[in-house]
Order: sequence, then C-alpha cells, then structure tokens
Amino acid sequence: MVVTRGSELDADGVTALPLLTLLIINECAFFLSVAGAFIGLKYLKSIDFKFSIKPLYTMTTVLCILLTIQFTLLGVKLWPL
Repeated sequence: MVVTRGSELDADGVTALPLLTLLIINECAFFLSVAGAFIGLKYLKSIDFKFSIKPLYTMTTVLCILLTIQFTLLGVKLWPL
C-alpha cells in the first residue's frame, strides 16, 4: 500500500516518496512475499498438496505468490531505464 500510494505522481510529476525509498520498500516486500511463498509451498508439499486439510494456509500461499508477481512488476515499473 505504501509503495502504491507513494509511487503516484502529483500535478508536478513528482512522487510522494523518493524513488530510492520506493525501491527499498518494494524490494523488502518482494523478499518477504517470496519467503512466504517458499514456506507455504514447502508445507503444502509436506502434506501432499491436500488443500482441504489447511485451506487458509493454501489461500495465504497463493496470495504470497500473487504478491511476489505484483512486487516484481512494480519494481520493474519503478526502475528508471
């Protein structure tokens, strides 16, 4: 949420947060979501992907995977080329 709001441009074309701050926050969120996806997939593998045993765990793992993708795309969008 901080990265999304902070990366919005105002009337002058300036972001609410400095670019380096946005990149650091985005990278931290990316690594946390990767860790969550890794731990979730490792646990789901240990229960042989029986999603009915822990449905909340499954949904959280899928959410972490989706957030990882989102933070990757946002990081590419933020990076000045």
